[in-house]
Amino acid sequence: MTPAQARRLAVEASHALAASGQGDLVWGHAAVRDPDGRGIWIKAPGWGLEEVRDDRLQLVSHEAEVLIGDGSAHKECHIHLEVLRARPEVHCSVHTHAMSAIAFAALGVPLLPLSHEAALFEGEDVPRFRETGGLVSSPELGEKLATALGEAPAALMPKHGLVAAGHTTAAAVMYAVLLDSACALQLRAQAAGRAIIHSDATEARAKRAQCWPDGQLEAGYRYLVRKAATTATTADAGTSSSRPA
Repeated sequence: MTPAQARRLAVEASHALAASGQGDLVWGHAAVRDPDGRGIWIKAPGWGLEEVRDDRLQLVSHEAEVLIGDGSAHKECHIHLEVLRARPEVHCSVHTHAMSAIAFAALGVPLLPLSHEAALFEGEDVPRFRETGGLVSSPELGEKLATALGEAPAALMPKHGLVAAGHTTAAAVMYAVLLDSACALQLRAQAAGRAIIHSDATEARAKRAQCWPDGQLEAGYRYLVRKAATTATTADAGTSSSRPA
């Protein structure tokens, strides 16, 4: 992979997250490991996920310094720097303020394998980062978050959002999307009563292998990329048609 390809993936991942509904005004970000080992490619602060373009990216060093791009680094760039430092196999990491994930984390109950989405965790509860509900704005907090995430595909950050990490951009984005969807489904079930029907650990483990191999993660991710492109095209067409002749 070249730096140009990593930049393209950082833009693409941002758009896919926006298309999935995980945008929060200008907050939240996806980071792609720089193939030359210089740090991470991430959107510059102040832009929404759907607004990210190549010229709105930064290359942020392992010391949280902006090597390429405008402005200062995201205060929470340490999330990505420390997750990628702890897990050399990870190519991309995601942090968003996904609403269902935040709402579910506030309940303090285990995530149950009610659905294909929750089977991602093989019948185990999703990890949680409880050190702070504030910004992960230091290497020390980033390291503690990486420890809480461990080898899991994603983790909840109660009072804050979620973090996800994958060996491909598609995997990292889809892990974030699937976690938020699993949280939304359990919230709906619990609104009607106590959830009692779900997979056991053996079935959940089998479902993860069956439902979420790389090919399926890629297929879901490609759908979100197409959806983002369609939304952008429609918005551009609407803007053009509204201009006076």
